[in-house]
Amino acid sequence: MAADALGASNEIAERLLDNIETVVHGKREQIKLVVAALMCSGHALLEDVPGTAKTVLARAIAGSISGAHASRIQCTPDLQPTDVTGLSIFNQRERDFEFRPGPVFANVVLVDEINRAMPKTQSALLEAMAEQQVTVDGETRRLADPFLVMATQNPIEYEGTFPLPEAQLDRFFVKTTLGYPDIEDEARIVDEQLAGHPLGRLQPAVDVADIATLRTAVSQVFLHEAVARWIVELVRATRTIEVVAIGSSVRGTLALNRAARAWAVLHARRYVTPDDVERLFVPVLMHRLLFRPSFLAKPGFDIDLDVPAAVSA
Repeated sequence: MAADALGASNEIAERLLDNIETVVHGKREQIKLVVAALMCSGHALLEDVPGTAKTVLARAIAGSISGAHASRIQCTPDLQPTDVTGLSIFNQRERDFEFRPGPVFANVVLVDEINRAMPKTQSALLEAMAEQQVTVDGETRRLADPFLVMATQNPIEYEGTFPLPEAQLDRFFVKTTLGYPDIEDEARIVDEQLAGHPLGRLQPAVDVADIATLRTAVSQVFLHEAVARWIVELVRATRTIEVVAIGSSVRGTLALNRAARAWAVLHARRYVTPDDVERLFVPVLMHRLLFRPSFLAKPGFDIDLDVPAAVSA
């Protein structure tokens, strides 16, 4: 990647991250993970207790991209698939059916409390997340570009919820948690909201063309053959661990490869390092693993992957 292209992409990324941080304070590393998903045409799952700015982060990303349309799906047990994808309604004036798109037809789609939706409604997102399209009444319709699904769920309240199936989890590029802010950031949040929520003052920092520039930069990052091989070996090792019932799919290999490239761009590098892969292993792969119940019942656990150590690129 040329030096000027690297500088342009890093400047765009920094501008986007700085703008989001005017609303979500002290969570730059977590914000980078979600932006990396956006740069790689992936999706993000935020799992945390209420009140940790999960919804605010999704709205801040949408508000930071000029020309991007954002929508919200509030998941409840009575939510229907057509409430997500849209449906055809008979127009009596035209005497024909016309399609009315659902909230999934947006650039940034916030799916709030995704595990409160019924499995059949959760399944309505599978095609959209994997193929950036939806099929309604036998007709396939393309979704917006860029397209980012940000889903949230509460990890401690299980009554009235439906756990996400493996097929759904595998379609999330990263899974992360925001956590509570530190004392200085929390005090700053209180002071700022005395004059209204910062989201109301948020202005776009990048446009859709800038996002396309970031995606191009990701594809041009150099990945040494030894590091690429190590990524494959790491993912394959998850399929042979005794305590894991189902390891990561090939989609996990592709995601870790692309995430490492995006991480390099976010850190103004034109090459991937082994440290990038180690940093991204948990947020990119851990939610794709299905552990055996006997293992999860243990009070504490550690996993050893029987793979060669990273080779310096």
